[in-house]
This record gives sequence, structure tokens and C-alpha cells, in this order.
Amino acid sequence: MKEKSRLGVFDLTMIVVSLVIGMGIFKTPVDVAQRAISPPVFFGAWILGGMVALCGALSYAEIGSRYPVTGGYYKIFSYCYHPSLAFMINCLILISNAASTSAVALIGAEYISQTLFPGSLHGTGIRQAIAIGSIIVFFLINLMGLRLSSKTQNVLTVVKISMILLLILAIFEPGHASMASAVAGTSPGVGGYIRSLGICLIAVSFSYGGYQQTINLGGEVKNPKKVIPRSIFFGIAIIILLYLTINFAYFRVIGFGSLKNAQSIAAILATRVLGAAGGKVFSILLFLSVLGYVNVQLISNPAVIFAMGEERILPGFFTFRSRKKDALVPALVCFTAICILTLVFTAKFESILNWVIFMDSIGMATSVATIFILRKKTAHLDPKSIYTMKLYPLLPVIFILAYMFVAGSIIVNFPQASLYGFLIFCGLFPVYLLTRLLRKNAVKT
Repeated sequence: MKEKSRLGVFDLTMIVVSLVIGMGIFKTPVDVAQRAISPPVFFGAWILGGMVALCGALSYAEIGSRYPVTGGYYKIFSYCYHPSLAFMINCLILISNAASTSAVALIGAEYISQTLFPGSLHGTGIRQAIAIGSIIVFFLINLMGLRLSSKTQNVLTVVKISMILLLILAIFEPGHASMASAVAGTSPGVGGYIRSLGICLIAVSFSYGGYQQTINLGGEVKNPKKVIPRSIFFGIAIIILLYLTINFAYFRVIGFGSLKNAQSIAAILATRVLGAAGGKVFSILLFLSVLGYVNVQLISNPAVIFAMGEERILPGFFTFRSRKKDALVPALVCFTAICILTLVFTAKFESILNWVIFMDSIGMATSVATIFILRKKTAHLDPKSIYTMKLYPLLPVIFILAYMFVAGSIIVNFPQASLYGFLIFCGLFPVYLLTRLLRKNAVKT
């Protein structure tokens, strides 16, 4: 028999890196700088965010190793909690993914709009229209049955990492970095620093997101007890190093004070390294990378909706598949509609960011908490055949407390965003009851 598990240390390390490094690093440093009362808080938030990501990635890896399933978190939540909570969290994650897709589309729209519409023409309406247009274009492409190959995605990952490495070259350009506090002449006190750190972690969490997909990798590696922890450690270490280095480049070239109000920060660095023309080319490449991200989301998330329809968690019409084009039409329409509605009602990246991370905080904390239940329910498994993290239960506890801290920061500082997220979460329970009623009626007939 051929060995099923096939991922080595390098393979899994690259997967972790590609899962995490997205488009946020080209935008969120501005949001973090705006919320940081001093440069040490700014850099401290990026380091702390990386440490939390490491705790989470290791926790998810063990969860996936102990209970390897497909179709998202639904089965794990249903196994550890209750089907109603499984439904609510899975739908919350889908809505969060749609909103994240919209937020990333806005990042790309911000860069390309300044290239296509110089001066004062690249306002909020233009960026909103470009973002919506990008999503609609790839909706139509996917409606025709197009699927990106893994090679294409590998190319996009290489492009993103190359762009980051290119920006890091700006460190060698003359800069004007200053470690002076952003609140000169005042002493914010311990409470002020804690509050600032909590707000910074909202945007940092967005940039570090993606490692939760290691939940699907637990049964696909060689020698999981050694390969998984090494790969995750190396992957997160590479990400932290890249993020800290590029943020230092932003800090050194643009300056901490100017970074708070800067737009298209990556284009600024690219212009310093490559000149004005190079900066425009960089903005176009970044926009293309954003389009790749949007396309991947429009491929993967409708598949989850389709799977939920097959499990009879959602109405059966979500299982419809176009025979001619092999497209998941109802699921694709549903996910795309959520993306567009997010952009229609919330045209600013920062506004989307706050309620997306609030919803993510609920999903991340409750999903990692399943490890405490799984440890008991899967105690019979052979320890040699699964990955078991060290420093248990410290790592999952740190992770859960960190996301509770982030959620609390959003509640205190952005109550409207947290209210939106809470209402969406609570509103999913009657939807669950309705789908359950429809399933019962369907069985009776």
C-alpha cells in the first residue's frame, strides 16, 4: 500500500506560510499605527499576534489530527457541542469569510484606484465600485465553471512573498524613523498601554489569519509528532520575521507619525525602491494578487455551503450543480451576495475589519476550546498515530484568552461593530430552527 501521509517539514511549512500571508500586510500596518500610542506598542502587537498564531496553529493541528474530517468545522462542533452551535459557528465563519473577501477587495481597489485615477478622483465611491466590480467579474467566471489550479495558486503565493521581499529592500533607503511616543508630554499609564495593545491586535489578527486551516492537515503528514510542530514553528517564525521586517521598512521610510495617515503604503515603499513607474507596476501586481485571493474565496466557500446542503444543514437547493458547467450556482450566488452586501453597507476597510474580527473571535475561541473535549473523547487513540502538542493546556488557554481580550477590546472601543456581530450570531439560531423544521417536513412528505 502507498503511504497516505505525504507532507514533509518543508511542504507543511510552505503551506502554513501560504495560508497566513495574504493581502492584509499591505494595509493593516496603517490601522495598527493609528491605534498604537507608541512604536513599542506597534511592534509589540505584531510579535504578540505571532505568538498567539503559533498557539492557535498547534492547537488546530492537534484537533485535526484527533478528529480528521472534511466540510469545515461543522462536524467537529457537532461532535463536541451541539448541532445548533455547529450550524451557527459554521455560518458565522462563512459570513466572516465573505466580509474578509470584501475587505481584501477594498485593499486592492485602494491601490489600483490611485494608479488609474490620480489626484482626488480615487474616493470612497470609486474604490467601492472597483471592489464590487472585481467580485462580480470572478463570480461570472466561476459561474462558467472555471477552477484555479494549484499551480496558479503557488505562483500567486510566490508573487506575494516576492512583493514583500521587494518592499523589505526599502530598509536600505534613507529613512526618518523615530521611536518617540505618539502621545508626547503625556503618560497613558498601564491601562492606556493595555487598551492600545488590545485595539492594535484587532488589525494584527486579520493579518495573521489563515492558520486555522491546519485543522485539515493533521492526518496528511509523515511522522506527525515531529513534522507538525516543526513545520508550524518554522512557518509562523518565517511569517513573524517577514511581518516585523516589512513593518520596520514602513516605520523607517514613512515614519511612525506619517504611517498613521498614509495610503497605499506598499506603493510608497515600492516607489522608493523602483521609482514612480515601479510603484505603479507594483500596485497593479498587488491588485492582481487580490483578484487571485477573491477567486479562491469564491471557489472554496461555496463548496462549504454545498457540503452543508448535502448534510441537510442548509436547504437542499444549495446542492444544485450546473450539469453543463459543473458550477455550484445557488451556493456561489449566496456567498457572492454576502460579499456585495457587505461592500454596499460598509464601504470602509476599517469598519469591516472590526466586526469581522469580532465574529472571528467567537469562532476561533470556541473552535480551539473543542480540544479539551476531544482529549477526553479520543483518549483511546494510539499516541504514535496522532499529533499531541506539548505545553497542554497552556497553549490553547493562551489562545482563547487572547481572542477573548480582542473581542473585549472591540466591545469597549467599537460597540456598534460588536453589536452587528452579536446580532448576526444570535440571528442564526432561528435560521437553524427553521432549517430543522424544513428537514422534518421534508422527511414526512
